[in-house]
Amino acid sequence: MNAAPEVGLIERARALAPLIAGEADEIERTRRLTPAVVNALIENGLYRALLPQSLGGAEAPIETFMQMLEEIAKADASTAWCLGQCSVCAMIAATLDHDTAQEIFNTAPGILAWGAIAHEARSVDGGYRVTARWDFASGSRQASWLGAHVRIVGSDGVPRKNPDGSPEVRTILFPAASAVLHDVWEAIGLAGTGTDSYEVSDLFIPERFTAFRDVPSALREQSPLYRIGIGSTFSLGFAAVSLGVARATLDAAIALARAKHQSLAASAMRDNQSVQGLIGRTEGDWRAARAYLYATANAMWHDLCVTGEFSAAHRSAVRLAATWTIHQSAKVVDTAYHMAGATAVFRKHPFERRFRDMHAITQQIQARDTHYEDVGKGILAGG
Repeated sequence: MNAAPEVGLIERARALAPLIAGEADEIERTRRLTPAVVNALIENGLYRALLPQSLGGAEAPIETFMQMLEEIAKADASTAWCLGQCSVCAMIAATLDHDTAQEIFNTAPGILAWGAIAHEARSVDGGYRVTARWDFASGSRQASWLGAHVRIVGSDGVPRKNPDGSPEVRTILFPAASAVLHDVWEAIGLAGTGTDSYEVSDLFIPERFTAFRDVPSALREQSPLYRIGIGSTFSLGFAAVSLGVARATLDAAIALARAKHQSLAASAMRDNQSVQGLIGRTEGDWRAARAYLYATANAMWHDLCVTGEFSAAHRSAVRLAATWTIHQSAKVVDTAYHMAGATAVFRKHPFERRFRDMHAITQQIQARDTHYEDVGKGILAGG
């Protein structure tokens, strides 16, 4: 397996952008990342950005991971989304015993994907048995292993509980060949992610192929990276994807304004004061969103490296910044799309796909309006 050191991940992502952009039409048409793109991501070690160094991964700081995704998203949102999903899934390696993690992540292609939490696994001698179907498995078509987050029931059928009374949830991992994938991803945006469903029937999962997700005491690796947790890392990564999509869409609008002479207009778009003002304000909106997201991530990372703790305050700050950034990115994309006029509706121009991709991103869990309510509730409680 090829591995990229932390230094160079962003540069490698930027260097791959022309290839990915050139494959974007085929990715959209087939609803899958193309073999050329997947192979390039593997060969350049990008899937291993968050994999522990003890397994040959980059174990990159969070800002490096975010910038890597941002660069890929400028070329194609579906590629960035799959890369982000599978990269974060690889963080589960920090809770697995070394030999198990080696088997999963250092046997080519070494890619793990999973979908939304659902269903139960029954405890049996030596592990668990499960029959279930899960949805929203972005990156599953490239993966050699799949996972699922399931509630655990005992051999007597009684749901197991954590000490605080909440349901016991584990992440189970199994070879992709053990599952049946269902081609269901006919979506308005992020069409190339192949975010399909997958199903297993009476599958036995050995104990060593299970893990507790986002439980600090379960960590084998002690890097600050793994204390952030999978959920918050997803938020930061997908917010960075939204910034990349917004940057590319705004850049396309700027390029169009420099060259286009609108029908019936007395002057070129670039000389129109309304267009000039709109571009200036929208540029400011994008820069503000990016600055806020990265400032939040960097402040959290600094505190984490000093204290070793990812606090509830950090989690709330990350959630707020990521949600707001995605919504602001959507506003930037909407402005650029409308600025382009009739040009934006044609598939040969770089607007309509990014418009659809961005609005697919806003429908994901990381962009839910209820996150504002959760943060607001904490603020009003004095947190």
